[in-house]
Amino acid sequence: MISKVIPNLASEVSPLVNPLALISPPPPHKSRYHHPYDMLTYAIDFGTSNSLLGAADENGLRGFAPLDPDAADPAVLRSLLYFPNAANVFYGAKALQEFAAHDHAGRLIRSIKKQLPSRHFVGTFVDNRPFNLEDLIGLYLGELRRRANLHYNEDVTRVVLGRPARFAQSDDDDQYAERRLERAARIAGFTDIEFFPEPVAAAFGYGRGEGAGHTETVLAADFGGGTSDFTIYKLSSQKFSSSDVIAMGGVSVAGDALDSALMRKRISPYFGTGVRYQVPFGSNILTMPVYLMERICHPGEISLLRKQDTLEFFRNVKQWALTQDDRDKVDRLFILLNDQLGLPLFEKVELAKRELSASPNTLLEFSYPEVEISERISRPEFEEYASDSLEAISASLDETFRAGQIKTTQIDRVLCTGGTARVPWLREALSKRFGKEKLFDLDPFRGVARGLMERALERAKKS
Repeated sequence: MISKVIPNLASEVSPLVNPLALISPPPPHKSRYHHPYDMLTYAIDFGTSNSLLGAADENGLRGFAPLDPDAADPAVLRSLLYFPNAANVFYGAKALQEFAAHDHAGRLIRSIKKQLPSRHFVGTFVDNRPFNLEDLIGLYLGELRRRANLHYNEDVTRVVLGRPARFAQSDDDDQYAERRLERAARIAGFTDIEFFPEPVAAAFGYGRGEGAGHTETVLAADFGGGTSDFTIYKLSSQKFSSSDVIAMGGVSVAGDALDSALMRKRISPYFGTGVRYQVPFGSNILTMPVYLMERICHPGEISLLRKQDTLEFFRNVKQWALTQDDRDKVDRLFILLNDQLGLPLFEKVELAKRELSASPNTLLEFSYPEVEISERISRPEFEEYASDSLEAISASLDETFRAGQIKTTQIDRVLCTGGTARVPWLREALSKRFGKEKLFDLDPFRGVARGLMERALERAKKS
């Protein structure tokens, strides 16, 4: 099935805390906008990095809600939460502003969507107060709903919610992730929920008014922050329907994985990768455990290194380190953790990745007291570092074609969306398979959201 309507399971939601206590109440349902024939349905593109919300009723599309007045594009709210303490939370651009204003104290949380299929990530603590993952996502989705309710002057409980073609390669993990997202949506106040695959949404939105007079076979490729998703479908002058889909596929590898590769190869050595030490009275020379250093290569996992037993281990490593250079690296690691530099550092890493999409080389610079980084990086080096991730995305695309029993030569048009679609290696991989002349770019931020809004319009008309 292309979409999935979820029955009301609100009674099964049992968050560790009441996250709705941190969400302001919505406006009254009866408002000056409300009419008997109007019943808004929201369309939410909840992304790993950014999110958008649109709306539709039976009379048409209502456009995108201005979710973030502090952002360059008010329609885009960055998928960030900042807790200065357990009783207060900020979102989007304001989260970054408050994080800086509080001298990086508190908890800054990002990329939470990526954790949905992980059974190891149950939740986290803020000032010793537990928040499970569904609480955190429920808070964020609830804030989207609250801001949109204020904009449209409605109390909306129906939503078409985008989801990747696959959260994970395992069917069990994929379904587990969707169930968690459903619980989060109910915590946010939604009672009528339909999941709709994001790559299908990208195709869905494009299909309106296109392909007049003939039928084309189209590939929609959505390269986002957390997942890369693919849909092969038939495009004609007729209204898009789920029966037009030939095949869907995807992999939970995308822009964040490319950032992590760059961090792993060029930046993590500044913070302890490769540090050698010798335990007192021991004869073996040991190296900083790889699994711990891997944590700093993922922005959503850096905070896990702040546990007391882990910090104590790092203090011992510094004491046992063989050289002053190794001790300096551990000192920088403590600064990274204690001053919560993960996000600003990854902002620089992501900027370098974007610059390498336009230039053959770039200079990655990061400056903070006692932490100075300056690395000249070329595009071939970056592609070598990220080769495993790039090949995984490519392999997922090929598997989608095998599943659909269709050849690449049968594709008439390739629609590319998502910020990671600009990476030259991926563009070249698509060009080799389909021909450069068949590649077309959709709005990297609004393509999926617009398709979800089209689907919301259909649902509103059926109500």
